[in-house]
Amino acid sequence: MSSSSVCIDASLVVRLVADPRDTRVRDLWEKWDEEKRLLCAPNLLYFEVTNALYRYQRAHMMSASSMRLALTAALSLPIQLYGEASLHSIAIDLAERFSLPAVYDAHYLALAQHLDAEFWSLDKKLIQAVRHALPWVHSVE
Repeated sequence: MSSSSVCIDASLVVRLVADPRDTRVRDLWEKWDEEKRLLCAPNLLYFEVTNALYRYQRAHMMSASSMRLALTAALSLPIQLYGEASLHSIAIDLAERFSLPAVYDAHYLALAQHLDAEFWSLDKKLIQAVRHALPWVHSVE
């Protein structure tokens, strides 16, 4: 894919804001910024980020104030959100094609495919399920 767009999922955003010491994610983010890449995600991104941060707080992995600071940081990131209705059908097709357990993750793939963009994630199971057929899917790990 030759697009200047990069579709990112909630796992990457959560790692960026909840673990700023993760140099792999931070360095990649800075590279995209230097290259003036358009960062994008489906509308469900912040629902998933909020849920993940809340779960960290509930598991005593971060304080309530840290959770709120991380959420504020996530919401301030320059990410273009997309919500075209056509993405839902594409997501279902992709979820079925790769036997994904849920369609949420397939929305990120659908958007990347729709925009002819790279897709980046920390979700090992998702990447393992699709990487063989979708060369534009990348892991930060």
